[in-house]
Amino acid sequence: MPERATDIELRDDLIYDVGMHRGEDTAYYLAKGFDVVAFEADPALVEHCRARFAREIADGRLRIVEGAIVDAPGDGGTVRFFKHESLSMWGTTDSEWAGRRAFSGDFAEVEVPAVDFAKTIAETGMPHFMKIDIEGADSVCLAALEKFAAGPRYLSIESEKFDFARLEAEIDLLGRLGFTRFAVVQQGSIPGSETTTTTRDGAPLRYRFERDASGGFGDDVGPWLDREDALRRYRAVFREYRMFGEGSLVRRFRAGRILMGRLPRWTGRSWPGWYDTHAARD
Repeated sequence: MPERATDIELRDDLIYDVGMHRGEDTAYYLAKGFDVVAFEADPALVEHCRARFAREIADGRLRIVEGAIVDAPGDGGTVRFFKHESLSMWGTTDSEWAGRRAFSGDFAEVEVPAVDFAKTIAETGMPHFMKIDIEGADSVCLAALEKFAAGPRYLSIESEKFDFARLEAEIDLLGRLGFTRFAVVQQGSIPGSETTTTTRDGAPLRYRFERDASGGFGDDVGPWLDREDALRRYRAVFREYRMFGEGSLVRRFRAGRILMGRLPRWTGRSWPGWYDTHAARD
């Protein structure tokens, strides 16, 4: 593949679901009327989704790419994947990332196909929207986008929550990729919520998001901010992480843990929750 492709097709009917899990987001994208290319490394989840979406696969509306996206996939190789024994959304190829979450249970190591992300884009065309949520490896997908002259109109990634300098670097990388507007979207309150939107054809669509769903995208999220306002918003988010997040003082005491268990019911949102960064081109 050339260092920088200029002839890639931009497809306004296509979405990439990178980190398919059980198909929570793919189902929404299909309901919106888009074709979907979905990526999943966990073999059990791939089998589940192939059964769940058998009709859409047969109709050519969904393609599932099985394997883990890595920097240098080679040709037909495999990669080590850490599969969580009970929290399936926490599968990762990043051993350091898995180590930080060892408190939550054991990870089993399995070999899965290595996926060349840039090659798949070249085969299918550049999507309208790209959701990236592959624990600890979102940056690999962003780096692949640097090979193309034009990227998706909209994109989302799960934002860094421990190191503000790394969060700022994520925003700056998105800027280098041509994204100029950003939305800081709280994810914890999305599962079970309803949205009123439209399909690609303009038909009204009322949709209830499934458990572990990422929610809307494009014009259905906001407010849209410039770089400085997005970083200002994230500074407030990081204050919440320090006060209420993993390892915070309030969680070290029983009374604090009880309070944290009740806050979502009182306020209607997760504390501190977790966030996705959505990015858009002008």
